[in-house]
Amino acid sequence: MNPARLAILPLLLLATTASAQSAALVPAPPPAQQTPAAAPAPLRAAATTATPPPAPAPAAPEPAPAAPAHPPQFTGVMPPPAAPDIRNAVPQQLRINIAWQIALDASDFSPGIIDGHFKRKSLMALKEYAARFFPGLQPFDPAVYQALHVDVDNAATAYTISDDDAMQVGHLSDDWNEMAHMDRLGYESLADCISEKFHCTRALLQTLNPALNLNSLAPGQTLIVPAIRPFPTDNKVLLPKRAVTTASGGGGGYVSINLAEKTIRVFDKDNNQLALFHCSIARDKNKLPTRDTKVQVIAAPNPTYTFDPKVWPDVHNVSRILTIPPGPRNPVGLAWVGLDLPGYGIHGTPKPELIGQTGSHGCFRLANWDALKFASLVQIGTPVKIINPDKSAPSE
Repeated sequence: MNPARLAILPLLLLATTASAQSAALVPAPPPAQQTPAAAPAPLRAAATTATPPPAPAPAAPEPAPAAPAHPPQFTGVMPPPAAPDIRNAVPQQLRINIAWQIALDASDFSPGIIDGHFKRKSLMALKEYAARFFPGLQPFDPAVYQALHVDVDNAATAYTISDDDAMQVGHLSDDWNEMAHMDRLGYESLADCISEKFHCTRALLQTLNPALNLNSLAPGQTLIVPAIRPFPTDNKVLLPKRAVTTASGGGGGYVSINLAEKTIRVFDKDNNQLALFHCSIARDKNKLPTRDTKVQVIAAPNPTYTFDPKVWPDVHNVSRILTIPPGPRNPVGLAWVGLDLPGYGIHGTPKPELIGQTGSHGCFRLANWDALKFASLVQIGTPVKIINPDKSAPSE
């Protein structure tokens, strides 16, 4: 077996932060002078800046399998390059982890919310991306990260908070009657807005900006953010543009929902995987769907929400059906894909950091950015297969 094709598994590295959190260790891309066939050297806790030695030559080299398809090329707005002081301010291992998560997020193989920790969700996304486009190669093979355009040097960049960001913030209420009278359900704070805008946790935003008080952000302030792709230039909510029309590709595509894994996958008509998303499922197992279904309606972006007190028995002060206005903190977030199971849908969420951790009333929740991607990959009539309804879900 060629050592260049061996799996380089993530290790655990004790972070050198005050919180002393452990972060999974993933390999850095090889130096520029290495050839694509060389195995990427894992970054170790005691690593130096010296160039790692090349992998020993194999006795009997094995040709690398050819990729069956070309990974889609990114054509959206690229983030600005990071200034040297930003690169120096963010520890290398954190930049490595963020860079891999950004690349997977841009490829529609979601690592979950970007948190700087390369754990179960991120590794699942990387393995499935590699299996899709580079079967036979290990997930950390140089060909894989070159196709993903993993950019460690520019994993974080500067962003200046705009007046438009501040306009996305508004009063939020827990009372359904009050919500129904609002024009829009915006973000609770600027930190909430910026975290979602850059697909990251508030904790990561604080780690990248240790000197900033996230509770007192204001327009004009510049902070360090993950350099996601496409890089957001405003707060317009649009469905992603696709080179390929939809997953159905003429009627043969489908979606699978694995209730045990809390995952949603999209496939084309030839059974090729197009996307992976992580979701929340019903808290009550009796509300989990027991049959396959299909897409019945797509309302995206910015759907309203119909509140029916009959399906919310814990709410006692509403006696009629209410229309809840759109916005990122609408109960179904920025996208709603209704299924032909009454009351069931795949949709966004007002609490992206809780995806996979909390249960819903029966629907499937995605982070808003993933919900918008998902809505752009399906069409009315796309089949939805339900898998493993009785198995327990894994933990992070």
